[in-house]
Amino acid sequence: MRVMLAPMEGVIDPAMRRLLTGLGGVDRCVTEFLRVCDRLLPPRVFRRLCPELDQGGRTRAGVPVFLQLLGGQPAPLAENAARAAELGAPGIDLNFGCPAKTVNRSDGGAILLREPERVSAIVDAVRRAVPTQIPVTAKIRLGFEDRSPFLDNVRAIAEAGASELTVHARTRRDGYRPPAWWEEISRAREAAPGLPIIANGEIWSADDARRCREVTGCSDLMLGRGALCRPDLPRLVAASLRGEAGPEPLAWRDILPLLAEFLDLNLACYDRGHAANPFKQWLVYLRAYYPQAARFFEEIKRLRQPDDIARALAQASEDAYPDDRVRAA
Repeated sequence: MRVMLAPMEGVIDPAMRRLLTGLGGVDRCVTEFLRVCDRLLPPRVFRRLCPELDQGGRTRAGVPVFLQLLGGQPAPLAENAARAAELGAPGIDLNFGCPAKTVNRSDGGAILLREPERVSAIVDAVRRAVPTQIPVTAKIRLGFEDRSPFLDNVRAIAEAGASELTVHARTRRDGYRPPAWWEEISRAREAAPGLPIIANGEIWSADDARRCREVTGCSDLMLGRGALCRPDLPRLVAASLRGEAGPEPLAWRDILPLLAEFLDLNLACYDRGHAANPFKQWLVYLRAYYPQAARFFEEIKRLRQPDDIARALAQASEDAYPDDRVRAA
């Protein structure tokens, strides 16, 4: 029973991975995608995407980080997968699920699901290029325009030697509109009984996680937007899957120090002129669960300097703790 953190492009970056895995409940992360065209990329590109490579391929909390590759040609993907393994990636993940139009027009992501034979060739080439002890995993959707090639893709990935498969239970055309068609994942398990499958899509609570497991039959789950809206969701889900009483959900006063930590992490990762952007982006996700985040976003949305945001955050923290006795309690 494992809980994975999804590879959300432009959102779950090294700073967010460090923050969320530090809260507990996450068994594995996957990087944002590294786009591969026709050449071997230099080591600095891998390290920029995945600085955890210099920490044994793990976050500070010790959670392994698989490196995700995106592209449409087997040979360059295989060559870059081998380099990622040499640099210390504990696993290689292949992106066949990205729905972005710019990515699909560039022969990457979900558009490849229209060609199961090419999906198979990519997985096979990468599997052959990477040492046997390094897992090669893949992430797909139910299809591009429709679900008709879904099971063909599942079988292709299994027969090509993938270690695991994550299924986002929507097509590219579905985008992120609910519902997620969890029952389709159960069909995938029947089509490839020897392939471990991880269920992904519309898991916003521990109750959702339990229902998803019941419908899909999958023991492992992947969380994306739910973990951004509720940063303690992975540990709540993990406790629920183990049949344990979960910890108390984080209140807004608990989120405020995480916001301060996240601002500092972004200052370490980005130029000061850009550090505010991921901070505001996270607030947009948080406001789906915390109404206070929506109000705070309105207060700081026009601020550009990290110091100004830090002062506003300090004031918000004082308002949440009107005296030290409340803080101590």
